[in-house]
Amino acid sequence: MEKRIELERRARKANQITELNLDNCRSTSIVGLTDEYTALESLSLINVGLTTLKGFPKLPNLKKLELSDNRISNGLNYLTTSPKLQYLNLSGNKIKDLETLKPLEEFQKLAVLDLFNNDATQVENYREKIFKMLPSLTFLDGFDCNDEEVQSEGEDDEEVINGNDSDEVSNETTEGETDDSDEEDNGDVSLSEVYNDDLEEDNSDWEEGEGGAGDDDEDEDSDIDEADGEANESAASVKEAGDKPDESQARGKKRKHDG
Repeated sequence: MEKRIELERRARKANQITELNLDNCRSTSIVGLTDEYTALESLSLINVGLTTLKGFPKLPNLKKLELSDNRISNGLNYLTTSPKLQYLNLSGNKIKDLETLKPLEEFQKLAVLDLFNNDATQVENYREKIFKMLPSLTFLDGFDCNDEEVQSEGEDDEEVINGNDSDEVSNETTEGETDDSDEEDNGDVSLSEVYNDDLEEDNSDWEEGEGGAGDDDEDEDSDIDEADGEANESAASVKEAGDKPDESQARGKKRKHDG
């Protein structure tokens, strides 16, 4: 235990330490923890193997003490040197009767006591007797005198999550959805504009194509006319060529006749 204490101190002075966790450091008694820890408010000694509280130091500012899962059966009077104690966990120990708990009457501010898994809890009217013995007690074994369960820190967090914070989350979600919808609307507008631009370009290309096709038709018509003119000229040339032999023959006949 002494080595663990030195490790937890981390080179700090004893009177500067307000919280000390010595869980699972095996020891049957308190060793190395002295009256120098005057500022200590929270001390945890869970599953250490303690059989006695003899040698427990004077801790004037101690408010929370964890002693669960040890083998303590008596000697609670050694704790009375810590008068400001408000929370005491003795669950999982060897306390067999309510008489062993009598020294706890000295704690005027003790509000939370846990004796779960001790034989003393099997005593008839155990809860009623403990609340009568310790008037300052608010919760015993996790429940108040009306058997209402103590609200844990985790439940507080859940209420925050399910309460105001959830409304904030839903508002943020709604705003996010609105922003997304606005972005989608903007996206639709831009897409339609692009689509219309494409249509206009296609129409202009089609009109240009129509105009080009008309020019091609005109060119084709002019080519046909030129071809027809050339054909007529060639036909006329052939006819003229055909007429010329006849004329020469006629001249030949005439010369022959003249001769």
